[in-house]
Amino acid sequence: MTERTITTTHATGSERSRVPRPRLRAAFAYLSLSLPIGLLGSLPLLVLTIIGLATSVIWVGIPILMAVTVCWRGLARLERVWIRTTLGADIPSPYRPPPPGSLFRRWRAMLADPATWRDISYLVLRAPLCIIAFVLVVALWAYGIALTCLPIYAPLLPSLHPVSLPNLNARLVAVHTVAAALPYSLVGLVMLTLAALVTPQLARFQATLAMALLGPTAATRLALKADQLQASRARGVDAAEAERRRIERDLHDGAQQRLVAVAMTLGRARTKLDNDPEQARALIDEAHADAKLAVAELRDLARGIYPAVLGDRGLDAALSALAARSPVPVAVDVDVSPRPPAAVESVAYFIVAESLTNLAKHSAADSAQVSVLRRGNSVTVLVTDDGHGGAEVRPSGGLAGLADRAATIDGVMTVHSPPGGPTVVTAELPCEW
Repeated sequence: MTERTITTTHATGSERSRVPRPRLRAAFAYLSLSLPIGLLGSLPLLVLTIIGLATSVIWVGIPILMAVTVCWRGLARLERVWIRTTLGADIPSPYRPPPPGSLFRRWRAMLADPATWRDISYLVLRAPLCIIAFVLVVALWAYGIALTCLPIYAPLLPSLHPVSLPNLNARLVAVHTVAAALPYSLVGLVMLTLAALVTPQLARFQATLAMALLGPTAATRLALKADQLQASRARGVDAAEAERRRIERDLHDGAQQRLVAVAMTLGRARTKLDNDPEQARALIDEAHADAKLAVAELRDLARGIYPAVLGDRGLDAALSALAARSPVPVAVDVDVSPRPPAAVESVAYFIVAESLTNLAKHSAADSAQVSVLRRGNSVTVLVTDDGHGGAEVRPSGGLAGLADRAATIDGVMTVHSPPGGPTVVTAELPCEW
């Protein structure tokens, strides 16, 4: 299976800091299972860390600390997976790439990485938080369910006399009738309601804390964003330069040669105009035909730069015109209201145009579908066909050029083309960058 993500985008800091509100069952599973997972993971590592620090003066603790550092990171990676699986919060890896060299050099780089210490801080802080959350959630749910169901099993309880607890200044009362259990049942319903409200919020708080400590910092995100923008702009410059060379080559090899032929034919016709009018008329007709071909080539070249119908009537009309010219039947669905910026329209148009050209040449498809939809501040382009698949992204190829064009506006393009098909080209194009 061939699946390539051509370029990636990085969300802003505000997007990273938002944690979705988890479902009740997922939040309960996370809080109830995090206590044993956290204690079984963090406490042994904390003990080994203390032992390693205490014995590092005689060099025995150095291998212990090296192994423990790797384990801390591994436990942090498991926590990211656990949070993503249960709570749906995706926490990206914040680590610096390891340097080449020996294990000791890599360990020193891990210690110098602030993300390692944030991992340890979170995992140590997580243990008491998990205990508090576990006790609170389990107590609310257990007492809430027990009191709510008390009218059901109250008649089965043994009939006992009230027992005084003088030291606590309280009395234990045995409830053994439905009427006596109803007030307690109302209290249980209140506790269950409170538990249903508190459980997702506690899980969301822990996920927010994990995102703050286990994820990249704002400075790291900005650095990654700057690197991504720099790379995408560089690819955009290269794509623009390649497009300029293509236009220059097409003009030189096509319309320019055609116009030179027109000029030469007219020159020959002028020399024969007095002596051989019939031959001159034939040469003029030939020049006229060449001039019309040159105009057609220039029109096609201009359409390849920016089609006029796209600027005048928008994506729907432009893509419908592409589908009408395609030798493969194409179904088009376009809904981009409100109209996106011209740069987004241009990228979407050429992604569809190149995809339709490729499937007509190579896929042996019987039909294709084009869907262009606007979702909030982004436009999604989807081109699918029922061909034999096997499309690959090659350097300097057409799909790679489309990816570079999409990268200029921070777009993402994915090609999924397993052998046997179908081929799916997907592009996410932001309307703000």
